[in-house]
Amino acid sequence: MTAQTDAAGALRHLLTLDGMPRAQFTALLDRAQHFAEGHDARGALAGIAVCTLFFEPSTRTRMSFTLAAQRLGADVLSFDASSSSTSKGETARDTLKNLEAMGVRGFIVRHKQDGAVAELAAAANPGTALLNAGDGRSNHPTQGLLDMLTLRQAKGADFSRLKVAIVGDVKHSRVARSDLHALRTLGVGEGQSIDIRVCGPASLLPDDGTLAGCTVTHDLDAALEGVDVAMMLRLQRERMEEGLVASLDDYHRDYGLTAARLRRAASDAVVMHPGPMNRGVEITDEVADGPQSLILTQVRNGVAARMAVLEALLAG
Repeated sequence: MTAQTDAAGALRHLLTLDGMPRAQFTALLDRAQHFAEGHDARGALAGIAVCTLFFEPSTRTRMSFTLAAQRLGADVLSFDASSSSTSKGETARDTLKNLEAMGVRGFIVRHKQDGAVAELAAAANPGTALLNAGDGRSNHPTQGLLDMLTLRQAKGADFSRLKVAIVGDVKHSRVARSDLHALRTLGVGEGQSIDIRVCGPASLLPDDGTLAGCTVTHDLDAALEGVDVAMMLRLQRERMEEGLVASLDDYHRDYGLTAARLRRAASDAVVMHPGPMNRGVEITDEVADGPQSLILTQVRNGVAARMAVLEALLAG
């Protein structure tokens, strides 16, 4: 039994992909693929109330979860922290407990603090399920799930021989951490000398154990050489205000993915980005909208991946 599983190993919450068994992860991917192929599951969550409990702004993730829950037949409530009682001093825990008292069983939570969703899960009633929609810099598990679904569709189920480059602000990215957890779980780097490649300016790379087992470089051209996948990360504009990046032009010169740079990758390489994109900074229009881009496929797969998780946590 863990913070997110019961004694039998079944999911009670989805807080992180770190430590998730490969079989459990693969089962979620299989179910997500089922939904991505258009199979109907309307009614699976009929009569179940689900709340998007967002303490941090979001558009794409909130809408994706809302569509996923609706397609499963759930009653969906939307919580806006800026106009709620939290602005009057109510704690996140009290908000959760009040909504539980109204009969809400599922909570999709985004929070700016690391570990906040796990703390709420610890306070939840038996039978209540929490799903982490992004907390601090730590975890964004459904992004990791949808990214792996997209990658599996493009490259097949054997991840062991893939060469993957993750480029940009890994230090502040919960997406990068969840993708790293997922790639390791699915076996990227097994049986070959090259592991996952991580590239970015030193100021934007973590100095803890996050990149253990990765090949770390500050040279984007070297990182892209022969890779099958280029995962680009959003450069948050506040990093310039903190002095971590000299200028947007300098960042694009050194770490922006252009068509010329992409030619260093394998001829059938694919490009991914979790969004929102800064066009002309971490990626050019030609690449973002080009034939090797899977960015809109990621968005589309987000609904299917979130349907799979909501069903696993709340159906039955």
